[in-house]
Amino acid sequence: MIHIVFQRKDAEALKASFLLDAALQGDVLVIADDFAVGPLSELYTPEGIEARKTWWRGVVAGGDIDGSVDDGSVADNNNTVAALRQRLQNDPAEIVWVWSAQNKHDVSGYYWLMSQLKDFQGRIFILYLNNLPFINEKGHIFYPTWLFEIQPREFLKARKLARPITLSEFEIDPDEWTRLCQEDKGVRILEGGKKLSQHSYDYYDEELKKFITGDWIKASKLIHQFLGKAKQTTGDAYLLWRIKQLVAAGELDAQGELKGMKDFEIKTKAGASVGATATATV
Repeated sequence: MIHIVFQRKDAEALKASFLLDAALQGDVLVIADDFAVGPLSELYTPEGIEARKTWWRGVVAGGDIDGSVDDGSVADNNNTVAALRQRLQNDPAEIVWVWSAQNKHDVSGYYWLMSQLKDFQGRIFILYLNNLPFINEKGHIFYPTWLFEIQPREFLKARKLARPITLSEFEIDPDEWTRLCQEDKGVRILEGGKKLSQHSYDYYDEELKKFITGDWIKASKLIHQFLGKAKQTTGDAYLLWRIKQLVAAGELDAQGELKGMKDFEIKTKAGASVGATATATV
């Protein structure tokens, strides 16, 4: 059995459950890229892969994870799937379980992945935690947004969700992914089920600016507040990039070095409103 998840923290949580049920044990592959943001055009070609890597380099440049794009994570996603396909071809008895929680990160990754696995229909299973209740560490019922929020013992219940991705899904879902790639906007938001809407790169800017006042605030504190209170959130690297874009557009004042999130402070532009949206930069 091969398990696929879309975050490293998900892999850690899933592996912890193997100690409770040997039947769950298998290799765990991580698709690390966040396909809920960034360019998608020609994503299965060398040119498209490099264009996405170039975009990510610009996003993380000078920030807390500067240089991380070239550690192989983006390219390895494609190598991982190539190796997976080869493994499935070599072993007709091998099956794959794809784990997805109800969030834009996982669903975007699901679309990217399954569009490459149609040849193995009947052997690719989906476990989609869509509005299903689980028990947290305090014994309370909750609805997880992320796979890593589930306690190891709860994976024993979650395994019952496994079902084959149907032939119909292998026909229809790649068309949805093709639409997203052709529109090639910067941000994808989960509307419910597996439906993703797309928006411009500045989608989060207005909500970010609600947490900014005329008093100086560390970029790290702003991002922390946003992640804790905003309804729609994304990765801190993307948010840091958008803050820098707002500063570059002249919408915010900044002091310190515009590098990592702890290196500078921001506040509303003196004598200006923060109601306008910064021009999106790709």
